[in-house]
Amino acid sequence: MGTIDTSQFRNGLKIELDGEPFTMIYFQHVKPGKGGAFVRTKVKNLRNGKVLERTFRSGERIEEADVTESKMQYLYQDGESLVFMDTATFDQIPFTLEQVGDARKWLKENIEVDVLFWKGRPIDIELPSFIEFTITQCDPGVKGDTAQGATKPATLETGAVVHVPLFLKEGDRIRV
Repeated sequence: MGTIDTSQFRNGLKIELDGEPFTMIYFQHVKPGKGGAFVRTKVKNLRNGKVLERTFRSGERIEEADVTESKMQYLYQDGESLVFMDTATFDQIPFTLEQVGDARKWLKENIEVDVLFWKGRPIDIELPSFIEFTITQCDPGVKGDTAQGATKPATLETGAVVHVPLFLKEGDRIRV
């Protein structure tokens, strides 16, 4: 990667601070009446999601993060590993359950996801906006329990539990 200065700041810029990858979510150039100009920023840690506020002197140089994004397809779970395939190179790459995190409960075989890599290691998985699932376990709605907006828990084919309207039943397909 390389270094960039504050004049190149933009939303979505990936930078490295204190040995961690961040994405810039806000920046503002400030030129006070006295003293030197500076840039006020908000950056989000790509590994844990924490947002920090940082101020940089105008012209200060910052390291760009070695972050790449790849389209991958989830294939299957093999013990403690989840196997993904790069859709461009067809390389199969095993990820640990920890690397996948909470996204695991929404993964269906053959689903395409965007994987964010930092220094060649996966750090985040972005799921599609909508995924279609089959309800595998759901209690029937109770007659008379029809207050507006009433819902009941339903277990999906991946094991995730969501709240659905009372009229849905086992075997129905829903978009989450």
